[in-house]
Amino acid sequence: MTRPLPRGATLLLAAMAGTAIANNYAVQPALAAVAADLDVPLSVIGLVPTAALTGCVAGFAFLLPLTDRLAPNRLITAQLTALAAALTLAAAAPGAVVLLVAYLLIGAAASVAAQAGNIAGRHAPPGRRGAGVATVAAGMSAGILLSRLAGGALTDLLGWRRMLLVFAALALLGAIAAASLLPRQRPYSRHGGYLATLTSLPLLLRHHPQLRRAVATGGLWYFAFNLTWVALALTLAEPPHSLAPTAIGLYSLAGLLGFAVLPVTGRLADRYAPHTLITAAVLAAAAGTALLVTGLNTPPVAAAGLAVFDAGCFAAQAANQSRIIALAPARSGSLSSVYLVLYFTIGAVGTSLAAPLLDTLGWQGTTLTALAALLLAATLAGTGTGQTRQTRQTRRVAATPAASPSATSGWSASMRRRRP
Repeated sequence: MTRPLPRGATLLLAAMAGTAIANNYAVQPALAAVAADLDVPLSVIGLVPTAALTGCVAGFAFLLPLTDRLAPNRLITAQLTALAAALTLAAAAPGAVVLLVAYLLIGAAASVAAQAGNIAGRHAPPGRRGAGVATVAAGMSAGILLSRLAGGALTDLLGWRRMLLVFAALALLGAIAAASLLPRQRPYSRHGGYLATLTSLPLLLRHHPQLRRAVATGGLWYFAFNLTWVALALTLAEPPHSLAPTAIGLYSLAGLLGFAVLPVTGRLADRYAPHTLITAAVLAAAAGTALLVTGLNTPPVAAAGLAVFDAGCFAAQAANQSRIIALAPARSGSLSSVYLVLYFTIGAVGTSLAAPLLDTLGWQGTTLTALAALLLAATLAGTGTGQTRQTRQTRRVAATPAASPSATSGWSASMRRRRP
């Protein structure tokens, strides 16, 4: 039986997740400074966010399933230590090639954020899984939102290399805390060795229709999320805006509404059907995107659009991950691995397309593309209503004594005895 987390451990996991995932985004406001320092074109340094997300996908594929096999304290400690080493390598990079390799490693190690959410959901008390996942999701959202602000400010203050060393120190502090405070219990696995676990991952997608739906809907809104934020950073850095990294990072504060709604999302996820909450959240994100289409030149409108956009995306993700863990808690690491590999793969496409779409369609065309993806995600989430209801009814029927084989056999025997 899985033991519950000790007091304060969920908050610790949230802090670790936030500081880890921040490393995928903190460098974005500093891309122009990095390109100038290394004397390479901005188009080459623009591949750094893509490298980080590619590394994340690899981490989700090969490292996240380890949550089904290793004790949380050992796994989180090792991965945060690796993250600190990769950040140190990036800070010492003499050229673009080393920097891109370092960010592949940074992205892989930053997948510890997903492991933290999985551990919080698995070790949550009965009826509190949604709240546990949402708490870690709140930490992740805070890390994502504040990473650009912190990265831009630290770059202006210390330079981009020392900025990376600050994040490396935070990762080491997290590793020390994880070693002493997280559970030492190793999960029980009945699914063979590590290689057998990896080879079974595609079958999970085949056997769980709700996992396929979660991948489709989640991938679409993460595509829209990355497309919008990367395009925003590039647009604000160019004329007529020509903003400094710190000013670009300040736009991330508009997403604090997403951080604020996550605790409420967790409680709602424990009480209501996931598809209802996901559909409402994605429609809210679409409404925020609609404001961004024409409101970038009006800061209050842009701030309102970003706030609603981030709130919707973060709330939908927390509800989606809670639903995935509930499918099979003992294999939640593997299920989450399948989901997040495809989720971030689709998100990486959004990141890669941001600059080309911006050049071709402009800001309005790029955000309209994101809006179309969100509306499609809301449509797919809503079509799961009938299937979810049928699944709940099937479980209730299977749980009744009359539906069990032993009960049916007993009833039949009783009727035979009553026959003359």
